[in-house]
Amino acid sequence: MVAGTDEAGRGCLAGPLVVAAVCLDVTERCGRDLADLNDSKQLNEDVRERLFRAIVRRAAAFVVVVVSADEIDRRGLHRSNLDGMASALRALGDVPEVRLSDGFRLGQYAPSHTAVTGGDGRSAAIAAASVIAKVTRDRYMHRVAPRYPAYGFERHVGYITPEHTAAVREHGATPLHRRSFQAKAYMSPEELEALELLTASA
Repeated sequence: MVAGTDEAGRGCLAGPLVVAAVCLDVTERCGRDLADLNDSKQLNEDVRERLFRAIVRRAAAFVVVVVSADEIDRRGLHRSNLDGMASALRALGDVPEVRLSDGFRLGQYAPSHTAVTGGDGRSAAIAAASVIAKVTRDRYMHRVAPRYPAYGFERHVGYITPEHTAAVREHGATPLHRRSFQAKAYMSPEELEALELLTASA
């Protein structure tokens, strides 16, 4: 029984950080339905949705932890990420015999685990967690998009894009936005001009 944990939304300007942990029985044949498992960022939406359903059917256990934008602002992104991963692995209880995290050691309060650099491309359990986290987060952002029609969340799901930056500059931040991020979208015209001058002179 191998558990992996990964996150989605770490680099977003808006929306939650979603962490998942998935425990797979690696003695079972995965079969065709999990053959495309990979880092969720390398997969298109249709493949992720298909894999999501297959993982939910086949996993011995899985957990999803959602960290709000407010909590990220209070505690910091990296600390929120590590604690979310540790919490997700802990919630699996004694089911996993091996626990893996994508890239990071999770601190002394996490269950015993091994950090795997590039784990979402090397471990089926971490890749499965990547898919669960990404699909869960994208579905949430699509669901809340109609509440904020000017922001285009249904297209960029909270990542920083020119469209998203322009919307924040025109309409301001929503409750979903991470105010602690030092993003151009939050800068005044004077700050932007100063940044452009600094960049041009570098």
